[in-house]
Amino acid sequence: MLPPAKPADTRRLYQQIADQIRAFIRNGNLPSGARLPPERELALQLGVSRPSLREALIALEIDGRIEIRMGSGVYVCAAQDTSERETPAVGESPSEMMQARAMLEGSVVTLASARVTSHQLDRVKSCLEDMRQDGLHGRMQIENDRRFHLTIAEMTGNSVLVRLVGELFDGRHSPISSRMSARTEDSQAWKAAFVEHEAIYRALEARDPQAAVAAMLHHLSASHARWTGEAPASAL
Repeated sequence: MLPPAKPADTRRLYQQIADQIRAFIRNGNLPSGARLPPERELALQLGVSRPSLREALIALEIDGRIEIRMGSGVYVCAAQDTSERETPAVGESPSEMMQARAMLEGSVVTLASARVTSHQLDRVKSCLEDMRQDGLHGRMQIENDRRFHLTIAEMTGNSVLVRLVGELFDGRHSPISSRMSARTEDSQAWKAAFVEHEAIYRALEARDPQAAVAAMLHHLSASHARWTGEAPASAL
């Protein structure tokens, strides 16, 4: 009689990779303070992409199994009683979330550009100006960034799309996304994002759906690259 089939692992990919890293530490008898192989080498050994590996490493750091020292490497922390458990979920995968945003907001901005009014354009421009002022005064631009994307979604007249855009944007506040943002977001990243937002506004102002979707997808692809460390996807 054949053994019963094992249930498929439906957990997030970063959780599965994190468990591979736990096994790597355990099987290699790596003590507390030991340094893991460089990222590129570890990704090759595990057969995973570097962006997915980064997410797994951050999940393990949140769980207290490793310590990521910028510019130095990744180090094993002292094993705890729960160290060999499965890695808990700490939010949606940042890479997958950005891919979902690109798919959704590309469609949203196409519809918005066909329905935009002068009043709505003024609201988008107000978001941009508030972002500019935030940047000039060293303030966080995240709330006005969110308002910018939601204002465009509201142009569609579809409350479901507005809700989905908001929910995906708010996914960046999860533990894994927040930790990644703290490592990658700086004033230069926000300056680049502001220029990309301006391009979206100009396309909406011109009522040009093709330019609008191109500007939105370029922005989200560039944000993806800045946030996750992954090269921009040409398909986005």
